[in-house]
Amino acid sequence: MKRIGLIVNPFAGIGGRVGLKGSDGVDTVRRAIELGAVPEALQRATSSLLPLSLIRDSLEVLTYPLEMGETSARDAGFTPKVIDAIRSGATTAEDTQRAARDMCEFDVDLLLFAGGDGTARDICKAVPAQFPCLGIPAGVKIHSAVYATNPRHAGELAMLYLDDKARLREAEVLDLDEDAYRAGRVSTHLYGYLSVPYRRLLTQNQKVPSPASEARQAEAIAEAVIEKMQPDILYILGPGTTTRTLAQKLGLAKTLVGVDVVRDGRLIAQDVTQAQLLALVESMPAKIIVTPIGGQGFLFGRGNQQIGPQVIRKVGRENIIVISTSDKLNALRTQPLLVDTGDDEVDALLAGYFTVITGYHERTVYRVVS
Repeated sequence: MKRIGLIVNPFAGIGGRVGLKGSDGVDTVRRAIELGAVPEALQRATSSLLPLSLIRDSLEVLTYPLEMGETSARDAGFTPKVIDAIRSGATTAEDTQRAARDMCEFDVDLLLFAGGDGTARDICKAVPAQFPCLGIPAGVKIHSAVYATNPRHAGELAMLYLDDKARLREAEVLDLDEDAYRAGRVSTHLYGYLSVPYRRLLTQNQKVPSPASEARQAEAIAEAVIEKMQPDILYILGPGTTTRTLAQKLGLAKTLVGVDVVRDGRLIAQDVTQAQLLALVESMPAKIIVTPIGGQGFLFGRGNQQIGPQVIRKVGRENIIVISTSDKLNALRTQPLLVDTGDDEVDALLAGYFTVITGYHERTVYRVVS
């Protein structure tokens, strides 16, 4: 009989769709709820457990009550062993750390935790570096390398590990200063390491910043995109230094870590939420311009949750423009680009091949997988 531990940070990622660029802190969570954010971490944890339902009869799930794991486990068809107690609706980082310590004491074979970089930091504080853990991606940024590429892959990778078909590797726990991040400054710190099961394409890499040497190529990409821009079309600019260079070429101030909207060379909306984007694309045609995250290759689902599945479906796959420096693509070492929008149908829609603009008269065709 194998035993896994399950910990869910129910507020993980709640700030993403409403443009808050993180979920750390009580005030951020409260603000996200006021803006209409809907928690998604429980559903993502449930999705991760579904592949494990194939071995339900030989697997025990140990978890905390209600939204910290019990709800997700029951929704996936398990009858979990529930330990300790929580204040429902008011869980904290201390609850996550206490739960992780309890899982160690019960000697689970693998600890699954749903959250983002802040949750990974909490787990890292509470368990020994050699303790087997695996993150279920549910946060906004997720720069750490301790997460699966999507919730379903977390379950598949967990099953491989429990069947001795995946090895452990030491992976970095990284996190950003969210206050600096919201102000457009990227300040990443290494907080420690966790031992996680590894399989290529099932486990995500850590985020790698774009080097300053790419600036000239980013300018050439910007010129190529601007030359093809059409009148009366909304251009939704995702986060990143490459899209910021495009805005600067237009003489506009770009939110480095937010989503902005341009039309006819003018900035018509800055640092928008998903709801604001939906209202805009309902009223006029639009295109989405995104660049993959360095080192990870994510096009959607990491740091740009404002461009959610409803927005992508409305705009259409044919109206997505992918831009990237060649160095960023080469650094992926043939790994495909990734998507994790939270909607399986939209992820499948995005799978396939995209033409990527890599320079003024330079294009490459690159594969995207869901």
